[in-house]
Amino acid sequence: MLEPLASPLHLVLVSPQIPPNTGNVARLCAVTGCRLILVEPLGFSIDDRNLKRAGLDYWDKVFLKLYPTYDAYVAEYPQARRWLFSARAETSLYAARFEPGDHLVFGSEVTGLLPEVMEGGTGTPVTIPMLPERRSLNLSTSVGIGAYEALRQVQLGTAARQAP
Repeated sequence: MLEPLASPLHLVLVSPQIPPNTGNVARLCAVTGCRLILVEPLGFSIDDRNLKRAGLDYWDKVFLKLYPTYDAYVAEYPQARRWLFSARAETSLYAARFEPGDHLVFGSEVTGLLPEVMEGGTGTPVTIPMLPERRSLNLSTSVGIGAYEALRQVQLGTAARQAP
């Protein structure tokens, strides 16, 4: 069973474009206790019915914060440990050592994270391993993989710290 984290993970979507993907991530946040951060511009209205449908009736359980720009988000969390997910990163997410409160940052379905984010010094780039010559995974699938690996590590770390 998943235990609530005292310092939850933050799942950050930068300029998501497809409402059902964001709705699926919102549902993931509701069932895991992760916080959802959306960075504009969004490719849809926050009131989009496809977004709401994908999130089902979990929206009242989602801790959601919206930021007008990536810089505004970074300014709010200047000391956050950020993991920048990209198909073009060299380091596997399995080499990352996630901690409570970490921010997992994902780019849009169309462009991924822009070079200025990847090279801007605001986080550590990581990738989800895939077979060669494949471009990418679906955004909500990628967020689910990243979130559950981070939660697995954090839960194991918490259990190890509490062991006699």
